[in-house]
Amino acid sequence: MAKNIQSLERAAAMLRLLAGGERRLGLSDIASSLGLAKGTAHGILRTLQAEGFVEQDAASGRYQLGAELLRLGNSYLDVHELRARALVWTDDLARSSGESVHLGVLHQRGVLIVHHVFRPDDSRQVLEVGAMQPLHSTALGKVLSAYDPVAHSEVVEVERKAFTPRTTTELDSFESLLDLTRTRGWAADVEETWEGVASVAAPIHDRRRMPVGAVAVTGAVERLCPEGELRPELVAAVRDCARAVSRDLGAGRF
Repeated sequence: MAKNIQSLERAAAMLRLLAGGERRLGLSDIASSLGLAKGTAHGILRTLQAEGFVEQDAASGRYQLGAELLRLGNSYLDVHELRARALVWTDDLARSSGESVHLGVLHQRGVLIVHHVFRPDDSRQVLEVGAMQPLHSTALGKVLSAYDPVAHSEVVEVERKAFTPRTTTELDSFESLLDLTRTRGWAADVEETWEGVASVAAPIHDRRRMPVGAVAVTGAVERLCPEGELRPELVAAVRDCARAVSRDLGAGRF
């Protein structure tokens, strides 16, 4: 059995200690409570402080939990609330469209799939929860890049790889696509990421009117674009689903 990393165990114990009891603790209190030498405890605290997980009060020198932990905690809660609120609506969308539905969020310069409803035709399919998709070529990624300033800054700062001859990689053209996405409220991917595959996505907002994710329908290009263009009723259904999830998250009407 692999051994646990002692320094990580000590850091975790330190965070738990700061999370309970008194609001702020001094170095001596922390070292004594955890049975550590002051030098060891101080080294761990300095590392946690540099990462934003711990803050030190300038006046007293005591330590408390940092804002980065709050951000990570809110991110965890937001994703799980998003998925919980979207379950019924994404099931309905898959049923009405006859296609696969994906729910995605921004994660590490890409789109993390946090929920996937299979195409309801009993065909063999692979669950894609946990998979990563690119920001610049997928419908989900374009929506996030258009509405989320963090996603936008990340996608414009990296090289945009051409997955197919249809992939938009040049920055000015990509920015024009994002302008179009914001104007019409949805984004498309027609064989820009995978040959033979099309997708349409719309943004989901929370109670602060902030973009927290996107929902997409994905399927064979001949089914989604039988006349060379995305089926209008499919676009409308995806947008209705996104609005419904947004309302359930407290965003009101968009």
